[in-house]
Amino acid sequence: MKVWVDQDLCTGDGLCAEIAPAVFTLMSDGLSYVRDGGRVMAKTAGNPEGYEGRVPIPAGLDDLVLEAAGECPGECIFVGE
Repeated sequence: MKVWVDQDLCTGDGLCAEIAPAVFTLMSDGLSYVRDGGRVMAKTAGNPEGYEGRVPIPAGLDDLVLEAAGECPGECIFVGE
């Protein structure tokens, strides 16, 4: 399973980063992005894939990622293949 965030829908609430900080982070633009280990999937972080990058969910974090997606007020977190 992979996870990604659509920044066009993100409200910057930050619940995802509170629920699963190993997977999500808020950047200086006030929006949430996914992490891939030490990389942040954001053009502003120097990652050319930007927000379109889909990241494999780390082992054991599936439930937290699904919780974050369910709690997201902007409904901007997507989980799929």
